[in-house]
Amino acid sequence: MALTFDDGPRPQWTPMVLDTLAEHRVPATFFLVGERARRHAAVLRGRMGEHEVGNHSWAHHDLTRMDAATVHDDLSRSHDAIVAATGSAPRLLRPPWGHLGGAVLHAAARLDYRVVLWTLQMVEREFPHDPVGHARRIVANVRPGTILLGHDVGDERRLVALRGLPDMIAGLRAPGYTFVTVSDLLRRASGPGAAR
Repeated sequence: MALTFDDGPRPQWTPMVLDTLAEHRVPATFFLVGERARRHAAVLRGRMGEHEVGNHSWAHHDLTRMDAATVHDDLSRSHDAIVAATGSAPRLLRPPWGHLGGAVLHAAARLDYRVVLWTLQMVEREFPHDPVGHARRIVANVRPGTILLGHDVGDERRLVALRGLPDMIAGLRAPGYTFVTVSDLLRRASGPGAAR
């Protein structure tokens, strides 16, 4: 399964996520907002070696409301900021809110991005002040090949999921799940013997 985090980086939350992942030796894929990556580059520097980065737009605006040239410029600007902050070039795109349209797909193709959404999302507001309960809910719903969407920024309620990460990781490892980046998951799915 692949663990993903959107909307960062932010100094208040991203280091907590990176610390938890490092402690448990879990790789993840971070879909970064370019403007935030530029502003908070110090949060990422030297910490993304085991992780993968993806593009999540320049300023988290709805790309489907823009024309093709504007979307391409937005994603290119974000791409450059992510490379400068992390030293890694994103090859994946997750548009804000998962909104897709022709201009988004066209820009993704021009930039040689693979568009990635998710199959399961953290449901923080259903478990206020209950990180363990939230972790149990996620563990119960993961299936082989799951791409799990979380966030490393947001309002206070989202901290429920981040505080429950250690329990979620342990709960998923117990039945034998392993954590990989999205690109590794997609490679495995399209490799020899993969279902078509």
